[in-house]
Amino acid sequence: MSRSIWRHGLGALAASGVLLGSAACSGGSGGDSDPDATAGACEPAKDGEKVTLTFTSWVPGMQETVDLWNSQNPDIQVDYKEVVGGNDGTYQSYSNQIKAGKTPDIGMVEFDNLPTFRLQDGLANVGSCEPVVEAKDEYVDWAISQTSFGEQDAVYGIPMDIGPMALYYRKDLFDKAGIPVPATWDEYYEAAKKIKAEGARIGDFPTDQPAWFTAMAWQNGASWFSNDGDTWQVSLTDDKTQQVADYWQKLIDEDLVNTTPGLSDVQWQALNTGEEWSIIGAAWTTKLLESSAPDTAGKWAVAPMPQWEAGGNAAGNWGGSTAVVFKDSEHPYEAAQFATWAFGDMEALTLNNKNGGQYPATVEGQESLPALTEGLPFYGDQEVWGVFAEASAGVDPSFQWGPTMTQTYSDLADGIGRAVNGDGTLSDALQTAQEKTVESMKAQSLTVAE
Repeated sequence: MSRSIWRHGLGALAASGVLLGSAACSGGSGGDSDPDATAGACEPAKDGEKVTLTFTSWVPGMQETVDLWNSQNPDIQVDYKEVVGGNDGTYQSYSNQIKAGKTPDIGMVEFDNLPTFRLQDGLANVGSCEPVVEAKDEYVDWAISQTSFGEQDAVYGIPMDIGPMALYYRKDLFDKAGIPVPATWDEYYEAAKKIKAEGARIGDFPTDQPAWFTAMAWQNGASWFSNDGDTWQVSLTDDKTQQVADYWQKLIDEDLVNTTPGLSDVQWQALNTGEEWSIIGAAWTTKLLESSAPDTAGKWAVAPMPQWEAGGNAAGNWGGSTAVVFKDSEHPYEAAQFATWAFGDMEALTLNNKNGGQYPATVEGQESLPALTEGLPFYGDQEVWGVFAEASAGVDPSFQWGPTMTQTYSDLADGIGRAVNGDGTLSDALQTAQEKTVESMKAQSLTVAE
């Protein structure tokens, strides 16, 4: 794939140096931060010293990648634990572990949640670690820049993958019913009405996935956060977001979509049985759908996200993650060494894509990974990764994350859950999340414009 596609993809993370001063790469709890520290703050273990690292993520099949590393690196072993992602699962655990000084060495954190843990002062700056210095230029420009928070030469997370979005749909069912694959959101609405008449639903509005809703707003050109110097602007209720909320509220009110937890057994069962005919998902959804709806193998295809304006190429981004080294790690050098290998080595990337559906964050991985040019049998031998390459080129690079996204997502999820149960609307959920986000930021001593 062309490097230029990715350079025009996702933009730099909005949360900037207003969060905290630069923290040096240092290991062990209680280490002093030193903004002027050099690579000496990130030294490898002594010769002959055995190192054991702990690593947590929710990527399916990551154990196989870890096993490969362990077989090649007897002096640096990694103990891996697969965990449940999400605000109420792993992220809450990370937050508690940071407070207690009992984090793993390495953890998986999505790009949009990096600012929260940076604000909590829980992440090591591994920008001076030799493995990162050597690998830094290998990543797609936007991906590595999202990890710096505007601090020169800082790296608070090793890019793992990205999550441009597309429409997964049951090609056999759409073809049989004579329903065109929707290219616009107006067409999606019309298709939803026809599919309901067939006794099914076009898809699901996930009640517990605020990042999914954020991606919908992102696609429409929403702007939730911006900062001018030390002052933040917060606008979760801007016109573009309101348009998205009104649209999905209409589909919910007319019972054109299911309203169940996203990426849950309930949703997978609906997709596996043909109760739902599509899912709007990220690149990493490819493997999840394949493993969760096995009875539908060969019947799926992937198309670009429906557009707000016909002929457009706008897309949202859902997820995409980093491997962070937590500040309390006693071995930041080895942790960075493993992370740069696990998400940069071609053999590791091949396993990550095969087992977990990860889309690489390195230029070489995107351009040279053989799997990305192959047709996938589950999707009728379609070369689906080309769809995601085009989608990434259509993601607005100016979208900014706020500094307390974990809390913002929690409040937004609460409001969405109430709305789908008839207690208020999606617009009400956004307004409440707006107010609570401002309160949360002020509680963190951040300046927010009125």
